[in-house]
Amino acid sequence: MKRILLPTDFSKNAWNAISYTLAFFKNENCTFYILHTYTPSFYRVDYMLGGPTFSAIADARVEESVKGLEKTLRDIQKKYANPKHQFETLSAFNILTDEINEVVENKEIDLIVMGTQGATGAKDLFIGTNTIHVIRKAQIPVLAIPADYKFKEIQKIVFATDYWAKYKKEEIAPLISLTKIHKAKLIVLHVMEEMGLWEKQEENKQVLKDYLGDLSHSFDQMSSKHVADAIQEYMENNQLDLLAMQNRKHHFWERLLMRQNVSAIGFHLKVPFLVLRDTGKSIK
Repeated sequence: MKRILLPTDFSKNAWNAISYTLAFFKNENCTFYILHTYTPSFYRVDYMLGGPTFSAIADARVEESVKGLEKTLRDIQKKYANPKHQFETLSAFNILTDEINEVVENKEIDLIVMGTQGATGAKDLFIGTNTIHVIRKAQIPVLAIPADYKFKEIQKIVFATDYWAKYKKEEIAPLISLTKIHKAKLIVLHVMEEMGLWEKQEENKQVLKDYLGDLSHSFDQMSSKHVADAIQEYMENNQLDLLAMQNRKHHFWERLLMRQNVSAIGFHLKVPFLVLRDTGKSIK
């Protein structure tokens, strides 16, 4: 049974991400953990000592959090009733990224799914600030859902890579699993910033090919000095349903995050974006 964490701020975008996730995993046995984090409107000494449970004074945000989670659960049960799905709500006085890491460890979460923008997210960012922080700190894969994006059957998934890093089995496993769930085709895309591949890149490409095995897949490449623009162009021209990348430091992923302003690079995230973790350890 898959364990999936759904952070929410009760915004329209967060609800859209929840709706997408429930449809994405409609045929899978899953436990969904719906998480809302909050902080008090102002810091008091009793909060600093032990949080809201230590305080003798009630805080409206505690009640708002609980009521919001209850309403979210009622809406799910009303619109997306599914005997394969179980739910647990979590309300926490904590910073979002810190609480997510705690829940991931304590609940043995497999995947985090959240919207790309929060309630106050600027429309000119392809990924909102909270989502970026979660992606950078998460120890498991994160699936980001664009605002207003509605679920449709997953037929083609593109995995963008530069082949400079040697992937490990557990890093690629979530991507392979999601591809198999939807009986989709996986396209491995390399954006060439130089002519051809170096020997190390060729070796890493072969390792990746061996991992994919009999999975329906193909390899493709295109030349460009601007990786973000090239990926966007490829996604638009090939009618793909999901983009996957790995969160490796000092590679083109970091350059995308550093240049996240759409007006600067024209990179509009129009499909769900799966970010795979970097374990930093090899599997024999």
